[in-house]
Amino acid sequence: MLPTASAKPLNKNANRNAGRPGWPELFFALPVAVLLVDPEDRVAQANALAEQLLNLSERLMIGRPVADLLRSPRERAAADGQDLAIYDAEVETRGGVLRVDFTESHVSDHPGWRAITLHSTTPRLSPSAPGAGRAAIGAAAMLAHEIKNPLSGIRGAAQLLGPGELTGLIVSEVDRIAALIDRMQGFTDTRPLPLGPENIYPLLAHARQVALAGFASDVVIESRYDPSLPPAQINRDAFTQVLLNLLKNAAEAVASSPEPRITITTAYRHGMARMRQDGERVALPIEVCVVDNGPGAPNDIAGQLFEPFVSGRREGTGLGLALVDKLVRDMGGLVQYAREADRTVLRLLLPRAAA
Repeated sequence: MLPTASAKPLNKNANRNAGRPGWPELFFALPVAVLLVDPEDRVAQANALAEQLLNLSERLMIGRPVADLLRSPRERAAADGQDLAIYDAEVETRGGVLRVDFTESHVSDHPGWRAITLHSTTPRLSPSAPGAGRAAIGAAAMLAHEIKNPLSGIRGAAQLLGPGELTGLIVSEVDRIAALIDRMQGFTDTRPLPLGPENIYPLLAHARQVALAGFASDVVIESRYDPSLPPAQINRDAFTQVLLNLLKNAAEAVASSPEPRITITTAYRHGMARMRQDGERVALPIEVCVVDNGPGAPNDIAGQLFEPFVSGRREGTGLGLALVDKLVRDMGGLVQYAREADRTVLRLLLPRAAA
């Protein structure tokens, strides 16, 4: 078995360490489902969330092959010395199919031992009801079109009244509503995006320049790039829109920080992947992060940031990040939110272009 946490204090201040939780308490308190797997591919330990997710007690799981409990989405070749992360994957269990973020990591200094984590993802529109989805999208598009027609008439009539405080108020509110509808219409376009191999660095430089010239003029924007990244399989316009939305979101988040700072990073991540609805595994090795030193999203909405009309700001519409999520998924990628070392990280994972 793996060594357990020592019962002795970890420093000289015994009083400070009195009552320090040990390995069992920490393991069972983890906020994701975890299975500890031995070199024979059998479950050695399972935490409380794993019991809930798999609907089976740890006592009944210990000693059983992992394949008896769940059908892993991993490829066997990736298990030999390689860690693996597959996002938004369908995993078959004894109780049914779960949609989860699946990770498998090897335990340092313990050959053959692995930790499997399962994090349940937010359910989205069921693929089994595409007709209902298309009907809802079509209704939204028609409604947006019908609302914009009378708005144009109201704006024109207000301008005919001549200059004045109330006239200006009417015009500004009509423009605000029209802009909101324009953003909502971005969700109604179900046409597949034309994708192709693109060098992301000119697009990153363009988005940074636009941000510094406008909404982020008072913010320091740093860049830390991996210069060896291969081309990504993306849509230029959609990727640029995603970057601008993320930078605008970050600029608004750091507005109250004494030293507002945004950092754009890139990296190549081996083992990152997602499962498509047809069951095909798609590698997502190209990572782009927008990091800011703002306070982050409130805990009660952090898990729903990419849902429409969810916002941590009173004046926010909750459409910016939702549109980011849609565009990134349309390009076959994923976007994630995380808090890391007092920084907010919005991470894009994108497919690599074919060689």
